[in-house]
Amino acid sequence: MQYIPNILFLIILVLGVGYFTLNIKKLIRNIKLGRAVDASDNKSERWRNMARIALGQSKMVKRPVAGFLHIVVYVGFIIINIEVLEIIIDGLFGTHRIGLKVLPESVYGFLIGSFEVLAVLVLVSVIVFWIRRNVVKLKRFLSSEMKGWPKSDGNIILYFEVVLMCLFLVMNATDTTFQNLGHGNVISQFIAPWFSSLSEGTLHIIERTAWWIHIAGILVFLNYLYFSKHLHILLAFPNTYFGSVQPKGKFNNLEAVTNEVKLMMDPNADPFAAAPEGAEEEEPAKFGASDVMDLNQIQLLNAYTCTECGRCTSACPANLTGKKLSPRKIMMDTRDRLEEVGKNIDANGGEFKDDGKQLLGDYITNEELWACTTCNACVEECPVSINPLSIILEMRRYLVMEQSAAPMELNNMMTNIENNGAPWPYNQMDRLNWANEE
Repeated sequence: MQYIPNILFLIILVLGVGYFTLNIKKLIRNIKLGRAVDASDNKSERWRNMARIALGQSKMVKRPVAGFLHIVVYVGFIIINIEVLEIIIDGLFGTHRIGLKVLPESVYGFLIGSFEVLAVLVLVSVIVFWIRRNVVKLKRFLSSEMKGWPKSDGNIILYFEVVLMCLFLVMNATDTTFQNLGHGNVISQFIAPWFSSLSEGTLHIIERTAWWIHIAGILVFLNYLYFSKHLHILLAFPNTYFGSVQPKGKFNNLEAVTNEVKLMMDPNADPFAAAPEGAEEEEPAKFGASDVMDLNQIQLLNAYTCTECGRCTSACPANLTGKKLSPRKIMMDTRDRLEEVGKNIDANGGEFKDDGKQLLGDYITNEELWACTTCNACVEECPVSINPLSIILEMRRYLVMEQSAAPMELNNMMTNIENNGAPWPYNQMDRLNWANEE
């Protein structure tokens, strides 16, 4: 009978970690539906970007208030959960505060005391975040794409954090052994008097209940991440590593198109010459992207990493002037479509069955794509190196090269370039007339 709690703990732990592992495998599978991309260049710069942006939160503090509060929550939540290691050991082996047996009381007290201070700071920060979302109602949280689940998700995670921090403090406050140490109870000593009228047995029941709910809550939180925008807690690190290290605005040319242009420009080239031995066919099956499988794996990783913070949309000049484009929505739509494709594969024995839908048209409209000014403001603003512009350009490429569906102004410009060698409707003989003007 004495081992029943340990066995129950092991079952909960295995189920929680197991379900999380299954979802992570599904996530990796979905990302690999995209085209492979070589990101083996500039490794040192990529590592620096990950350390500076994901770990150091350098882009978050561009907006000081939100940035500082986010750092508090980020650092506090990560450090406090170091205690999860102690909880797991206690749960598996039936010990109680194993840290006291392997560390000096003063060291253990310092650690737990630090955790308690951080827990209070996290609580304050989370409350401020909740007020910003639900009372102040910042404009970037009120966009059309933030209705329904996205709005609820933003609040649910805040409630999660409040509950977990409160359980941690109550767990410490009702642990008479810990309170009698006189070390580490820098915050819980002020909460303990709330329970002073209760018997020791009742205090033990409250402490054990808080302990069990706390660890169960952490496992639920872990598995909730897959369904939440807070997946960026994990994916921000690979996303910043694999983010582009090329200058912003550099266009990625298609090799097949480049070679075709070279043939056209070279009068001595033989367009029917055989490709060099061993060379792969360079012409893609499709120019650009109309669905998530046409995007590359980094773009799909971007979609899963999106924090839905709205910084990209709040900096987008097209959005600010009333255009339909929202870079945040582009990323959310890409992720939603990718999830839909993943569920389709799960339902059809590992194979994708054509569902008559695609990202272009069913999720993202032509109007949104052509509203983009390609200014890179969204890329610059993103705190985790997401590139909505790259997806927009790939889908534009599809519209132009596969469907000839560019706006009239753009079609006129390309026709003028083809006929006149310039984007203006002037005869080629008149192209240099401007130089004769005094």
